[in-house]
Amino acid sequence: MATNSPPPNEPSSDRSALARYSGIAIQMLAIIGLSTWAGVWLDGHFQPKTPWYTIGFTLGGIFLALYQVIRSVSSDQ
Repeated sequence: MATNSPPPNEPSSDRSALARYSGIAIQMLAIIGLSTWAGVWLDGHFQPKTPWYTIGFTLGGIFLALYQVIRSVSSDQ
């Protein structure tokens, strides 16, 4: 009877999937965090009355992070 378990020297597919998706989550956190930080810095540097840089850069970071996730997940198939 054949089993579908990976050979002992290869990481299991569950562990590799966990590592891949946690890497994507860390990448999302970094993109959104850095873009928000840049927006806050620009708002502090130029001192506008409204936080448009923070809002714009945060939304841009979210869209960029989602694009990266979609691209990563699409290439896995």
